[in-house]
Amino acid sequence: MADTKLATRIETGVDERKVLLSIQDLRVWFELRRFGFGVAGYVRAVDGVSFDLHHGEAIAVVGESGCGKSSLMKTILGLYRPREGKVTFDDQTISDMGRKGLNWYRAQVGYIQQDPYGALPPFMSLQRILDEPLVIGGVHNKDERIARIHKVMGEVKMHPVEDFLQKFPHMLSGGQQQRAVIARAMIREPKLIVADEPVSMLDASVRVEILKLLRGLQETHNLSFIYITHDLSTVKYFSERIMVMYAGRLVEKGPISKILKNPLHPYTSALMAATSDPDAKNADSYKEVPPGEPPSLVKPPAGCRFHPRCSRIIQGLCDQQDPPEFEPEPNHQVQCWLYQ
Repeated sequence: MADTKLATRIETGVDERKVLLSIQDLRVWFELRRFGFGVAGYVRAVDGVSFDLHHGEAIAVVGESGCGKSSLMKTILGLYRPREGKVTFDDQTISDMGRKGLNWYRAQVGYIQQDPYGALPPFMSLQRILDEPLVIGGVHNKDERIARIHKVMGEVKMHPVEDFLQKFPHMLSGGQQQRAVIARAMIREPKLIVADEPVSMLDASVRVEILKLLRGLQETHNLSFIYITHDLSTVKYFSERIMVMYAGRLVEKGPISKILKNPLHPYTSALMAATSDPDAKNADSYKEVPPGEPPSLVKPPAGCRFHPRCSRIIQGLCDQQDPPEFEPEPNHQVQCWLYQ
């Protein structure tokens, strides 16, 4: 029954679960100063992003480097304050919270970094790495902390646990280091996990294994997941919905099945064309990708931000007016004048 409900959600995009995280018209701009005096402009890293994440749902935020994924992620983590807009978690507004409120919020959110070796302090044993968040979180009973460490290490498949507890990060393989980072993200029993390119630093043979591990943890604990990536080839292993980000905006949103089968925005089609094809028969096939580079986020182009690279541009419209969000098919939204 649960599998049937999941398949229905993935296919249709209709989700009756309660909203856990809500992002409303979020803008994250960074000041540019000339010689330290006066504001010379702004980097519009996130510029009008809105979406909801439900309890137990996994979504993927996909886009090129420099599109604003990391700024969006750090704002969700509470590390950046938005210029405008609102971030709401469990009906509480995060963007207005003080230090005490943020301490509560960060206990509800786990973070999996891209580079596992850089994310783990080299002078700490694995036991101390996992123990520290519990101590900071107010778990003073040592036996309780040890029990929780053993439990989470078992869940990330680091067996036998006793063999790993006193090891330092440099003594672990890349896959084991990433499992340790996942264990640390899980140690305080969060409701939401933000995973920043969690498999991009790993060997190809380990990637699917780690993604399946994350999927299993999500289902076991009914976790919500935000999976940040540039690689559309991995999202099908993990996500229910895809958010395609370009130049600080979400240009396409929808169920994974709809977007992978029928991408609507020209940029989404370009991302798919640039994705490696696992079929050896297609290894020599040429796929056309758009010319040029992503625009400057200091002075983004007028109109649709993708229009300087788009082969389907409508002159006099795409290059002059910002497209609103259209819904050409149910629960599949796109910011593109082609669907007006």
